[in-house]
Amino acid sequence: MVPSMIKDQKLVQQRRKQIIDGAVRLFVKKGFHKTTTREIASESGLSIGTMYEYIQSKEDVLYLVCKDIHHVLEKKIRQSWSNEKNGIEALRKSIMQLFLLVDEMRAPILFIYQETKSLPPAYKKLVLQKEAEITEIFAQILQSGVKDGTIEMDPQYIKLMAHQIMVVGQMWTFRSWAIGGDYTIQEFARWQSDQIIHQLRKRRD
Repeated sequence: MVPSMIKDQKLVQQRRKQIIDGAVRLFVKKGFHKTTTREIASESGLSIGTMYEYIQSKEDVLYLVCKDIHHVLEKKIRQSWSNEKNGIEALRKSIMQLFLLVDEMRAPILFIYQETKSLPPAYKKLVLQKEAEITEIFAQILQSGVKDGTIEMDPQYIKLMAHQIMVVGQMWTFRSWAIGGDYTIQEFARWQSDQIIHQLRKRRD
């Protein structure tokens, strides 16, 4: 989606990773609009001319940052439950992983939600689509649990529950300033996942 003047895709990935890492540090510290492309280049260890061989605009960088954060989330959530044999345990593992990742990546995730509005429409559509795909992971797990009998819920609410899980995870991003002094992320993640799991199993227990 983001054009590059360089044909070597391995080099493109390497340089863009440098740009993403540098941009995240600056965006979190200064915000998107107050950060210049020259500052991003310097923070990335590149000249401004070299950087423009790999991106065309600051909006390209913002999109690549969002894409990279979503890639990490999706990869680690999928890995967290890949070896589980039933839906309810896969769900527990994936929820815990989501919550711990939200804490680990709190600043960049908060940045995404604050600055997605700054993306051009085509990029914004792709970012929101990826968010929906990550939510769909939880819908798939819920469906597998209903199928194997370890999760009991009305199938028409599976999509709604998947969104609820994402929203509860994001709660830590937006409210940790208020609840972080009373609870650790481990306590938050365990309590919240227990509430969700109990809701899905309460008629069976």
